[in-house]
Amino acid sequence: MLDSHLAPEWRTTQWFNAPAPLSLSQLRGKVVFVTAFQMLCPGCVSQGLPQALRVREGFGEDDVAVVGLHTVFEHHEAMTPVSLEAFLHEYRIGFAVGVDAHDVAGGAPATMRAYAMRGTPTTLLIDRQGRLRRHAFGHLPDLQLGAELMTLLGEGASTAAAANASAVCTPSGCS
Repeated sequence: MLDSHLAPEWRTTQWFNAPAPLSLSQLRGKVVFVTAFQMLCPGCVSQGLPQALRVREGFGEDDVAVVGLHTVFEHHEAMTPVSLEAFLHEYRIGFAVGVDAHDVAGGAPATMRAYAMRGTPTTLLIDRQGRLRRHAFGHLPDLQLGAELMTLLGEGASTAAAANASAVCTPSGCS
């Protein structure tokens, strides 16, 4: 797993299933699972998005934030925000989904370029400190993904346990 760099902030133009735009800085303290997808991508529909739904069901939202990033790099006319909204409804995608920003020059969307994604689906795991820990083209096998998520969750628990272990406790409380 990668370990040293803060994940680049997302550049989005619109969000679905979120009361306000999301940012990585807002999600600091949680493990973030990102699936970058296109709604007309067969691998995204058959593997990437179903896996994201399983992660959403299997982990508490206080621990793991599940985020979709619609990174359209082809068939732009067919994959508009209006089409995406219908797609999310029909496939019952309830987690937050951001629309990756395009620049005027065209080409790959901004966040896709920032993460050097090769295509969709792409899986990203970001730790509680905001560091990019996994960048995988395609989806990961469920057992591997679960193990990596538990490792990242455990890192946060280890840090909290270490802080508690070094606390000085008296009858009036711990400090």
